[in-house]
Amino acid sequence: MRSKLAAFFLAVASMVLAIPAIAQCPASVPVEGAPPPGPLPIFPPDNWWNLDISAAPVDGNSASYIAFVNNGGTRQLHPDFGGEVSPGSVDVYGMPYAIVDGSQPKLAVTFQYWNESDGVDYSTHQGIPFYPIPSQAITQPHWVEGGAPGNVDDRSEDRHLLIIDCTNKYLYELYNVFYDTTQAKWLAGSGAFFDMNTNNRRPDTWTSADAAGLAILPGLVRYDEAWNPAVTEIGHAFRVTVRATNGYVFPASHRAGSTVGALPMGARLRLKTSVNGLDPALRTSDPNVQKVFRAMQKRGLIVADNGSDMYITGTFDTRWNNDILNPAFSLLTASDFEVIQLGWNPASGAAALSGVSASPNPIVGGNPSTGTVMLTSAAPSGGAVVSLGSASSAVTVPGNVSVSQGATSATFAIVTSIVTTQTLATLSATYGGVTKTTTVTVNPAAAGATLATLSLNPTDVKGGGSVTGTVTLSALAPANGATVTLTSSNPALASVPASVLVSAGTSSKPFTITTAATRKNASVTISASYAGVTKTATLTVKRR
Repeated sequence: MRSKLAAFFLAVASMVLAIPAIAQCPASVPVEGAPPPGPLPIFPPDNWWNLDISAAPVDGNSASYIAFVNNGGTRQLHPDFGGEVSPGSVDVYGMPYAIVDGSQPKLAVTFQYWNESDGVDYSTHQGIPFYPIPSQAITQPHWVEGGAPGNVDDRSEDRHLLIIDCTNKYLYELYNVFYDTTQAKWLAGSGAFFDMNTNNRRPDTWTSADAAGLAILPGLVRYDEAWNPAVTEIGHAFRVTVRATNGYVFPASHRAGSTVGALPMGARLRLKTSVNGLDPALRTSDPNVQKVFRAMQKRGLIVADNGSDMYITGTFDTRWNNDILNPAFSLLTASDFEVIQLGWNPASGAAALSGVSASPNPIVGGNPSTGTVMLTSAAPSGGAVVSLGSASSAVTVPGNVSVSQGATSATFAIVTSIVTTQTLATLSATYGGVTKTTTVTVNPAAAGATLATLSLNPTDVKGGGSVTGTVTLSALAPANGATVTLTSSNPALASVPASVLVSAGTSSKPFTITTAATRKNASVTISASYAGVTKTATLTVKRR
């Protein structure tokens, strides 16, 4: 796990020191949609996107999870990718991505969720020059998800911007982007950096440009694989969405829902090899689609976001033929899949330290926090003793913590002192010669916090989709946190949790609004109340 401060420095250091084994850049860069640099698959062969799950155990609740997805009916697969909505149009289907080389200038991005984004000075909350965004993405169509140029404010949609540095095999992914021409700067909801030469995972509880905290690019169905006769087997899993989720499991790092009975983020679905005695991959006669279905049997689908049930994400590419894709995908339903054991992660050699984290973080001084150390695989016989340390007197930790035999993590107590100014404390964990760090932010106590704003992102959504709401206080929450009460004027159409806790020492907290399908557009008022102050926001739920 990377800490907030260490995340940036680790990324910068890796950029300076890494020497890629093979760099396959297109003849001209920047370019949109060219084949990614080899060797493939995009991440290491043992990355979670690339694992062979054909023999992985089935989860004991697989049938109930599939029944939830079917929602009393039959959920057909749908290819969430394609070309232009109409020939020559700005609007597109699927995810565009850009390829640049190592010389592309780095730009700063201002984030809504700065505390879970890379490329940020966490002491000022401001972005630093970090993201190699090509200038073409500002004014030219088809570089940003949805199709409109970056200078068009269309943040009611997801608006992802994916960028590959082909020289170093680095991946940068941004969510909800907009280039503000007045300020001459990029704005985004969140941003994430991935070194595609490694298996580095996001810190637990961190988002990425995707709700699950995963990279998006490695889970896309790409034309250069599916329709390339030289590629006999697609070597990675695919990204899939479902209408609601409940928590997260490995390899995900972030939750975006708590709907009882729903799959968690990071859950893996596998296409069965036999349904009623027949192979469902052979329901289509198209050999290219069969190749995609075979990947679903061997590599599976990974739940990465809330959205429409059983939508498989792919690239924007004008060569896709949806007259072939749509009917072929509709031949498969959720019932043709099974859920493999939640959090499944095959052992890969001796256990090593993978990270250390703290929660809550930030925290008001004088309050306790809980630290967690994580291993790459199960602790050996006798357990694994991880040494701990703190570089600040404002934070105290025990000298070590033991991960029990067979376990992959252990928790420990963090004691904080009362401070008069914000204090950053670096915690370290060491095991087997590997040291990981995280930064704990200790804040002074604040008084008189009230509810300042309630915001929705987006403010309109197709029924069945989800929306992120955020409550923001006028000051940092007190020592025991701030419980903000939530209500919906139409909970059957747009449901919210009864309340959301703004953790001590923080000023905002996101929450998920889950919507139901509707036959006509409708407006729902979402209300939030705290300390005698009520704020409202209007959500438009659109018919599908």
